[in-house]
Amino acid sequence: MTEDRSANGYDWIMTKNQEKSEKLLLELTAIPTAAGHEGRVQAFLDGWLARRSKSLTWKRDRAGNLLIRRRNPSRRAPLLITAHLDHPAFVIRSIDDREVTLEFRGGVHDPYFKDAKIEIFDAEDGVHRARITSLDKDAKPFKTVTARLSRRPRNLEVGDIGRWAFTAPEIKVGRLKTDACDDLAAAAAALVAFDRIRKRKGCEHVGLLFTVAEEVGFVGAIEVAKNALSAKGGLINRSARLICLENSRSFPESPIGGGPIVRVGDRISVFSPDLTNTISQICQDESKRDPGFKWQRRLMPGGACEATVFATYGFQSTCLCLPLGNYHNMADIDGVTAGDRPARVAREEIAMADFHGMVRMLELVAGRLDRHQGKIRELLDGLHRDRGFVLER
Repeated sequence: MTEDRSANGYDWIMTKNQEKSEKLLLELTAIPTAAGHEGRVQAFLDGWLARRSKSLTWKRDRAGNLLIRRRNPSRRAPLLITAHLDHPAFVIRSIDDREVTLEFRGGVHDPYFKDAKIEIFDAEDGVHRARITSLDKDAKPFKTVTARLSRRPRNLEVGDIGRWAFTAPEIKVGRLKTDACDDLAAAAAALVAFDRIRKRKGCEHVGLLFTVAEEVGFVGAIEVAKNALSAKGGLINRSARLICLENSRSFPESPIGGGPIVRVGDRISVFSPDLTNTISQICQDESKRDPGFKWQRRLMPGGACEATVFATYGFQSTCLCLPLGNYHNMADIDGVTAGDRPARVAREEIAMADFHGMVRMLELVAGRLDRHQGKIRELLDGLHRDRGFVLER
């Protein structure tokens, strides 16, 4: 079955593989998740792995970070496509009849909590509706809300998670609108790309790394990096190169639909230049070969990324990201911050063309990175030789 679509750069005939990818994307981004409570997403990954158990091997550390490799990886330095499994969300701290106290793990501006509707999931995946009645913005370690349930709960317990209450996810007019693009849309792109890469000759060194608790201070990524440098070692070794995937707030200079982004840095740092520049060169070469291949190169300083963590601990790391609308479920952030608009939570959204572009970008990088690394140095050396006459006296 094929489908014609034409909007926001999403103009092509959808193949069965792309249809399958979008089904996975819709399913994964709708799963409730929170920092330190990524169990439902982990269960999804367990099912995905079980269907590929003959060719893959995997391991989790004590924090819940997950490394996936081919059963017979090459000895080349591992190239790990990395994404985090959490999204800003609520975690129950106490229950008193219909009054529930929840902490919010993640970054959302205070006005968005006022009178907002939320849904809370019990261990049986039952959904309990509630409305926020108060916010303690100064609570530590996380801001805390009180919410009133629409009816008396039966199965809710401390530790159950909640999120903003939205209508069902959908792909419409070339855009995905869903509960949590950040970072589950990137995790979906990683799974789709790796499924295509994992059987290819020359890509035996490519793997996946999924981290936890990114939204509360890179807890999982720091655990991975520090353990790798310890005497006992950890999930990854010191030679690993990491391509961290993100969903980053879109700005006019980084538009949704403009293509996936090679992210140069974030609000904290710039990433490993050799890795970033090599990937940029690969994308540039591909866009010359195929003008339909859209991509962007941007700093994206609106947030912070796990690539900063790994680079700080001495790893080669960089980031590829999807331009994101309604970052952390906040609609019209600038208007709300300026006091010109009322705060309103909304589904996050990305362009489907960008999602499929990220999958393609990952395939290109996996197959070409090692051949291209060092070429920029060669280019500069050649330029120096050719233009060295300017140094003559």
